[in-house]
Amino acid sequence: MRAFNYSAIRDQKWDSDILGLIAAIYKEAGKQELYLKQRPEELEKLVEIAKVQSTEASNAIEGIVTTSTRIRQLVSEKTAPRNRDEQEIAGYRDALNIIHENFDAIPITPNYILQLHKVMYSHMNNPMAGRTKSVQNYISATYPDGHVETLFTPLSPFETPDALGRICEEYNRIIGNMEVEPLIAIPVFIHDFLCIHPFNDGNGRMSRLLTTLLLYRSGFYVGKYISLEAKIAKNKDLYYDALRQAQTGWHEEAEDAVPFIKYLLGTILAAYKDFADRFALVETKMPAIEMVRQASMNKLGRFTKQDIRELCPSLSVSAIEGALRKLVADEEIKREGSGKNTCYFRLR
Repeated sequence: MRAFNYSAIRDQKWDSDILGLIAAIYKEAGKQELYLKQRPEELEKLVEIAKVQSTEASNAIEGIVTTSTRIRQLVSEKTAPRNRDEQEIAGYRDALNIIHENFDAIPITPNYILQLHKVMYSHMNNPMAGRTKSVQNYISATYPDGHVETLFTPLSPFETPDALGRICEEYNRIIGNMEVEPLIAIPVFIHDFLCIHPFNDGNGRMSRLLTTLLLYRSGFYVGKYISLEAKIAKNKDLYYDALRQAQTGWHEEAEDAVPFIKYLLGTILAAYKDFADRFALVETKMPAIEMVRQASMNKLGRFTKQDIRELCPSLSVSAIEGALRKLVADEEIKREGSGKNTCYFRLR
């Protein structure tokens, strides 16, 4: 089995793209800290939106879906789940809430990772919840003609517990000794976690929960206000492509994790930029119509009422609907479609 020794990343020379991304993330994180001191109440409204989006997107990547109304009820109102998909969604919601509220009291150890996995399946009867895999799993792709191809073979069930322990041990060592920049160590840990693929089911969702947990523990709180999972879901082909590139040669310790590191850092930076955009709208007190007008100017092409809600968390749904009607009547924006398919675009 491969040796997990993160000392190698300490001595690695990183290219200017990665160094540029790290510098930009630190700059945005500093600005966010300032914003949070200025407008804590308004920005708290972003938290609920991000939780809903994160729960919806992380499950949707795995094909676990329900209606947007039910997602909001399950996440914000903690309604009881009605079917298997909703049980999985409610479990993710619970695990995410635990991370949000207790990240500083959740050490990175196999025991805590297993507990989070158990929470994720707490609404269903899954005998493997909170236990490492019992059968060999494969990462495969199904093509349009129906044939299935194995892209990567993770570690065997026998090797998994030890490997999970090793990556936690190494991660804690290099972070504790400040040997490696956390924004490098976090993607490397997540990449190794996905290559080990420690569970029979739920590896992708667990990797996204752990990304949020590791970022919080290193002082990067953007995922609390802007959903990283929604960003990944929007470009999931790029996510899978970066992972596939980085997995090549992993068993022989000859992999190049750079594509996955760049992908994850780019996603984190994009979330920070979104946060700055949303802060700009709550920073100055303005009438609802003006806030919605400004938000619509931030959207390129078509946008929905939900897009505006995300940008204007301080406004009620009725205030947003009223402002959109007024902008349509004033011929500033045009409305298309009806019901769930309603969208808008700017005319000037």
